[in-house]
Amino acid sequence: MQSTSIHFYFDFMSPFAYLAHGRLVELARQYDRPLHYVPIELGQAKRAAGNTGPSNREIPPKIAYLLTDMARWAERYGIPIEMPGSLDSRLLNLGAFLAIDQGSITRYATDVWARTWAVGTDLDSPEAAAVAAGCVGLSADAFRRAANAPAIVQRYEAAIGDAISAGVFGVPMVRIGDEMWWGNDRLDFVAEQLARDAGDASGA
Repeated sequence: MQSTSIHFYFDFMSPFAYLAHGRLVELARQYDRPLHYVPIELGQAKRAAGNTGPSNREIPPKIAYLLTDMARWAERYGIPIEMPGSLDSRLLNLGAFLAIDQGSITRYATDVWARTWAVGTDLDSPEAAAVAAGCVGLSADAFRRAANAPAIVQRYEAAIGDAISAGVFGVPMVRIGDEMWWGNDRLDFVAEQLARDAGDASGA
């Protein structure tokens, strides 16, 4: 039986979620599948899975490799990438629920990542917040208030809890039915699953 939505677990702090996003949007359109965005806090998911080691920035050889790997993937996808100074993504993640409610989450994610990881703007900067606010038709101050409303914060925490319960330990994570794939470098497997589903549906 054909799976339903493509679940996309992400945190705006993740460069690899940024790298994955554009292709996921294309795959969803190609196979006429809903792309269900699930903003989570990466740190909570990692800790829940027992990943309590030092951050990548505290391991110089690893961060050096990651920066090179990011650049390779960005070149492969034909998109720019620059490392922001601050990766505090909480406001942008919360604001994603406002865009989800408006049906503008794809534009929101695209524009937010274009203002942050594409050019190196800090995720907690006024500039990034202004772009996010504009996507949902609010002033910067109104956006901060709306994104931090108790109901939105509760939804964010619930999404994180549900993701952890589903086995999400990192981002980007893609889930279709009971199958999950971690990382932008696994999108070929996602494409293959979608093709199989489409073939099964056509032969039904």
